[in-house]
Amino acid sequence: MIVAAKKISQVGTHMAIAFSLMYVVTGSVAFGGLAAILEPVINVALLPLHEGFWRRLRARTAAYAQAVLALEKISQTLFHFVIAVAVMYWATGSLALGGLVAVLEPVLNVIALPFHDRLWERLEARLAANAQLAAA
Repeated sequence: MIVAAKKISQVGTHMAIAFSLMYVVTGSVAFGGLAAILEPVINVALLPLHEGFWRRLRARTAAYAQAVLALEKISQTLFHFVIAVAVMYWATGSLALGGLVAVLEPVLNVIALPFHDRLWERLEARLAANAQLAAA
């Protein structure tokens, strides 16, 4: 149960960051909502195709597993970046704003999500301690 709540909270945090950043950049609630909803939906829809390609490639190139894994992660990063730029460009008509949001949003997530995870770790530790006390 706690794992599901944590994942939902992570998604909410990620979407809030995307919405807030797009709102700050454009001043539009509509564009903020578009950033928070459309970009992740497109990523989720297309990611299985990307993963399938890399799964087949890994199966054929087992001798170069580390190099293929590194290329896959680089490819995945570029995949997310291109989708973010494309969605933001489509929404705003500005390649500069699209690129700015596509670069800043992951940076903000890297800064914010460790704090989020730390809060959840504290909650999990507190719940575990309470469960031990109740069992004793």
